[in-house]
Amino acid sequence: MKKGRRDRSCPPFVALSKDLLLKRHEFWDLSPAARDLYLLLKSRYTGANNGTIRLYYSEIKKLKISGLRGDKVISRAFFELEAEGWILRTKIGGLHRFINEYRLSGKHDQLFL
Repeated sequence: MKKGRRDRSCPPFVALSKDLLLKRHEFWDLSPAARDLYLLLKSRYTGANNGTIRLYYSEIKKLKISGLRGDKVISRAFFELEAEGWILRTKIGGLHRFINEYRLSGKHDQLFL
């Protein structure tokens, strides 16, 4: 049986444009923790869930990324991404009841829009 285009499996990846990596200084001006967090958020983006992307602090800590080990570092990275316009918070969460939901703004990275 001939394999069709949809039959091929591809390992999961996060798409970043060459323009973003090579020509845009805004990406490299972010702190390393914010860059790591942006890649984690972008890995959660499926094409249909922009505006409802969730990422728990406990999930970030389980990944054991060297730059994202403490709560303060993670929250600073979230605030930096919001301040620079990389992400937008669509739902404000709290400690026990709700979780923050984010949307990738596409201001600097036009690949997914």
